[in-house]
Amino acid sequence: MTERIVVVGAALLDAGRLLAARRSAPPELAGRWELPGGKVEPGETPEGALARELREELGITAEPSGRVPGEWPLRAPYVLQVWTARLLPGSDDPKPLQDHDELRWLTPGEIWDVEWLDQDVPAVRAVLTMWDAGQAFGAPSA
Repeated sequence: MTERIVVVGAALLDAGRLLAARRSAPPELAGRWELPGGKVEPGETPEGALARELREELGITAEPSGRVPGEWPLRAPYVLQVWTARLLPGSDDPKPLQDHDELRWLTPGEIWDVEWLDQDVPAVRAVLTMWDAGQAFGAPSA
């Protein structure tokens, strides 16, 4: 059996909004939206990988705060795990530095205004379930 490789995604939350990132590559994913993140490298924790990926892809300093229940299959051997995260005070605003060409902050009512990658849809639904239950967000940032 092939060992699975964890891909971490960030439900990056700020002031009652969720950050979505539009893929610019590879061509088959370009133009669709995802939760930003990436592969966990050997020797890395998922939380450490998430912080690193957000730094590399968006130029931000963020702190994972809790795992969203569930795990979603991507193409074998990859699986997606999602963590809620928040921008740390003093972090720059997110910018699409790597693999993305646009970012958008979405309120709960705007979540389905973008065309999510098929494999991210169940993860986004799980984030919304936490959000609706009041579990995904702390106090709005100043």
